[in-house]
Amino acid sequence: MEKDKNPYRILVIEDNAGDFALIEDFLQEQISTPEIYRARNFKESEQLLTAENHAFSVILLDLSLPDKSGEELITGVLSISAGTPIIILTGYPDASFSIKSLSLGVSDYLLKDELSVSSLYKSILYSIERKKKSVELEESEKRYVDLFQLSPQPMWVYCLETFRFLNVNNAAINHYGYSLEEFLSMTTREIRPPGEIPSHEEAALLAAAQNELYYTGIFRHKKKNGDIIHAEIRSSAIQMDGKDSRLVLVNDITERYNYIEAIEKQNEKLQKIAWMQSHVVRAPLARLMGVVNLIKNYQNSDIEKNELLDHIQTFAYELDSIIREISGKTSQV
Repeated sequence: MEKDKNPYRILVIEDNAGDFALIEDFLQEQISTPEIYRARNFKESEQLLTAENHAFSVILLDLSLPDKSGEELITGVLSISAGTPIIILTGYPDASFSIKSLSLGVSDYLLKDELSVSSLYKSILYSIERKKKSVELEESEKRYVDLFQLSPQPMWVYCLETFRFLNVNNAAINHYGYSLEEFLSMTTREIRPPGEIPSHEEAALLAAAQNELYYTGIFRHKKKNGDIIHAEIRSSAIQMDGKDSRLVLVNDITERYNYIEAIEKQNEKLQKIAWMQSHVVRAPLARLMGVVNLIKNYQNSDIEKNELLDHIQTFAYELDSIIREISGKTSQV
């Protein structure tokens, strides 16, 4: 079998010379050029782990050392290991303690009597790979937290089953007026006007039922002070704490909505003015032109002419009143 040519710096914390020699042979049989360091007790391991430029790929730890042992030894090495994977090698089989060791943060728990070249090598590879994935996950979570908390727009995560807020960013806290503690004790129902709660739940459950990863819509939200805002939301499906959840980004479009509403009202008024100009004004104007035509083309007595002039004056007053009304509506717009 071809040896692994990757570079490995391995710290073996072992006081028994025979056990160390066996471990060293196993490592050299499977790895081409391992850098193997030995510490005979906790004090020596502390010196190696805290020294500059001594980053290790993995730590192989015997549970019984002259100056520390058991759980105290594990926690001591974990505190100075800087996240390096730790594999425990012990001669004492204890299932309950092995489970406890893993819960403390060690990567693996191997019995010396069952140790082989392949089992040790696989444990080292798996431990190193798990550590890489763990670091990648931590970095990913940090990026998520940074993007979430530093976003200038309100964001939150809520549980699809209970509609309870699971996390809320600072922008949402500032915009809606609730504290983080208040948010986390609330459900998304409590930021909706009462009449719109059913539509909110229906939209969220429908998106979940149809496996929609992304969902957008415009809804009305209620701030802590009672103000109603128009919120354009974009939500995506995520898992948080093992729960089906939605990550929501909120864009407050209340000003834009009010502006559009004002424009629509203006347009409605302008349409009324245009209708008055094209229809209402034409009626008295047509009558006025008819009377003028009678005076101009027919022989009339002075009495009839006076009556026609009275009609002209009436129609003129009517036309003037309409023009004033139009002028007043125009100035309002």
